[in-house]
Amino acid sequence: MTDYIGYEALTQAAMRGVVREALKRARTNGGLPGDHHFYITFRTRAPGVRMADYLIERFPEDMTIVVQHQFWDLEVHEGHFEIILKFSGVPQHLFVPYAAITRFVDPSVNFGLTFEAPNKEDAVIAPAADVKPDSDAPDAPADAAGTVVNLDAFRRK
Repeated sequence: MTDYIGYEALTQAAMRGVVREALKRARTNGGLPGDHHFYITFRTRAPGVRMADYLIERFPEDMTIVVQHQFWDLEVHEGHFEIILKFSGVPQHLFVPYAAITRFVDPSVNFGLTFEAPNKEDAVIAPAADVKPDSDAPDAPADAAGTVVNLDAFRRK
């Protein structure tokens, strides 16, 4: 059957809205409440991403950032967010469109979203329980791993 409504695109947009709202709450509250913290992975060469050239050279495909204690000037907009993070002690401004994000994880509550699965099927939800540090990324970021659940499993047939 042909999906004339575009449910996959609607689902992706709604899930990116979750990321936007979580970032808004972090900004509104003057920081993340409780033990909440975010690992955000994005494609460094995606359209609209702006960051220092040396960071793109260091992370030519994707980068995972940690939004926890040391971040500054978080700005949350409809189509992107901006943040200042330190890399090797040097503050750097990042401009990240939500469309560039491939993974969002809040391991404090075992929550994760993965966008644009390689097989172009619907987005998947990945639990964050198995988040492991990635030694190549700045400030001990992590990569969510673990069981991946296809949303088709929850749809009525």
